[in-house]
Amino acid sequence: MEKLIKLNTKIVIALYIAIDVICVGIGMGVPIFCILLGFPLGWYIVKRISVSVVDAHLVYRKILRLSILASAFTFIQMIIIWGMAIPRLWGTPSDIQNFGHPLILYDPKMSFIGWLILMIFISPFLQLLTTIFASFVTLMGTRP
Repeated sequence: MEKLIKLNTKIVIALYIAIDVICVGIGMGVPIFCILLGFPLGWYIVKRISVSVVDAHLVYRKILRLSILASAFTFIQMIIIWGMAIPRLWGTPSDIQNFGHPLILYDPKMSFIGWLILMIFISPFLQLLTTIFASFVTLMGTRP
């Protein structure tokens, strides 16, 4: 466990990028596993920060900054994957209806717009929330 926490920062970033890409691939573009990745990521962030930083204010700031960076990478992946589907909004209605997304709002075009908003914006935000939540739960257990 000590080796995992004291890894070089470049190796940690490379491992996170690889794991996040694999999570997107396992979910076939739907980042449910990236959202779940936020829980062990939050734990790891706190364990890594608590080794070097003592001041609580700096710990909170660093947790927030690293969580935002992690979810920004997922956001970029979602823009790359789902951004290519945005031009379908101006295509024929049959393109949108047969895209394969769930018809959440009963109207194919509105459901498609909702699906894109969910995938591109809300999913990375949920990953941010799970990372921060796991960080602070871990922080509660490690700090007196």
